[in-house]
Amino acid sequence: MAGLAAQAGPADAGLRRVTALPGIALQDWRGQGQSFTFKGHAIRYWTAGAADAEPLLLIHGFPTASWDWHYLWQPLAQKYRVIACDMLGFGDSAKPRGHAYSLLEQADLQQALLEHLAIQGPLHVLAHDYGDSVAQELIARDQDGRIKLGSCVFLNGGLFPETHHPVLVQKLLLSPVGPLISRLFSRQKLAASFAKVFGPHTQPSARELDDFWSLIAANDGTAVMHRLIRYMPERRVQRDRWVAAMQATTVPMRIIDGAADPISGAHMVVRYRELIANADTILLEQIGHYPQTEAPAEVLMHYLHFRDRLEAAACSDVLS
Repeated sequence: MAGLAAQAGPADAGLRRVTALPGIALQDWRGQGQSFTFKGHAIRYWTAGAADAEPLLLIHGFPTASWDWHYLWQPLAQKYRVIACDMLGFGDSAKPRGHAYSLLEQADLQQALLEHLAIQGPLHVLAHDYGDSVAQELIARDQDGRIKLGSCVFLNGGLFPETHHPVLVQKLLLSPVGPLISRLFSRQKLAASFAKVFGPHTQPSARELDDFWSLIAANDGTAVMHRLIRYMPERRVQRDRWVAAMQATTVPMRIIDGAADPISGAHMVVRYRELIANADTILLEQIGHYPQTEAPAEVLMHYLHFRDRLEAAACSDVLS
């Protein structure tokens, strides 16, 4: 797993706004979605880009949905076949009550979507937050020969339970009062939580909060949040298996991390560098937990640099 460690310097907030990518309005995004059935549940998914381009799977985080990628969607689709779904329990997909939500099942869902789309060839993955854990499971499955990955890039997420610092509402959702907290969760509480985890100069706008909340609340989503949060103990159960797979894999990996994130910011990257040889890491100063919406142009630049380097190395291997 060759990699070149790197670190981005501080970015000017005003410049970041000027160079921001246009994104896709939520109403338009929803209109572009398609559906397929997974274990009897309706799942919304999106694709873009040339059918013969390299497949790039985007995996969203908790508690939001695939619209998180809307700034990066069209730029990435210019080079790759981009694929994303709202996972079970999220966004506009089904949110069954009483369901035992699992990260392993969400990995099954991703593979079912790829089969539904008849995706061939090595799969590249770009993941965030909860999606990082799904990506870790896919890396473990690559080790087992159950899927073929071409690369994996992580944005802020709890790759290691020992460095994951959940916010208060997440702790409460996991507690015995979780069902009540889930039902009482509101746009106001979402705004308060996001204010703590976004960067100091990249706070979401009122419109963005409305849109995030619309996706969370769809299909009575607050009724299942206390069930979705079970991913935190599941991470602890799978921790050693996933870390061992990341240490053994030859799949090229990179982290692009918002350093100011109190959940999984710079402190998580320190641990990553301790555990992963030749760690390829990018730190975005003053950026928080959602770098793909806080600093999408920077994320795009660092992602494309990573992929360009892989392509150059592959060409060099062919010519040598």
